[in-house]
Amino acid sequence: MATSKSTASTKSRSGNGSKSKSSSMRDDAISLLKADHRTVEKLFEDYESSDDREEKAELAQQICQELTVHAMIEEEIFYPACRAEEIEEEMMDEAQVEHDGAKTLIMELTAGSPEEEYYDAKVHVLSEMIKHHVNEEEKRGGIFSKARSSDMDLEAVGRRLATRKEELTADAESGALPAPQMPSMTHLAAAE
Repeated sequence: MATSKSTASTKSRSGNGSKSKSSSMRDDAISLLKADHRTVEKLFEDYESSDDREEKAELAQQICQELTVHAMIEEEIFYPACRAEEIEEEMMDEAQVEHDGAKTLIMELTAGSPEEEYYDAKVHVLSEMIKHHVNEEEKRGGIFSKARSSDMDLEAVGRRLATRKEELTADAESGALPAPQMPSMTHLAAAE
């Protein structure tokens, strides 16, 4: 199955076509977001297999930071790009609600420690929520496949995601990551 580089490059620019080993496909929006998913999955596995409270605390904080940055880049850049391509509104709304539900647990975990009651349960439930969310995004007919079959410029969106991710990661490492916004949680937003 020989695909010329020019054909693969043209297809990746339009967001259509199969994956190639070119750097442009590895750097497109969906590839970047999937890489984030794999990173967080590994962190959850490491958390589950650890018996050391200090290690668990570090892993939980890393999980929370990775998820916060990931949610922010999706919500600021990728989801609006999907909505602009008229990807199903209901699917996009559900993704936002899933993010907002996860943020509630992330805030609890960030403020807590593994010595607290329910801490491990919160990490486990967050892991299950994220597994569901990732499946919804990555499955056939999910957000990623709909984005790939749209006219979205996945490479340009990927560059924007990567740049913003670098900024937010630097903010997180300096303790200046903005507080999560939860637009689907109207009662919580009204109480702030």
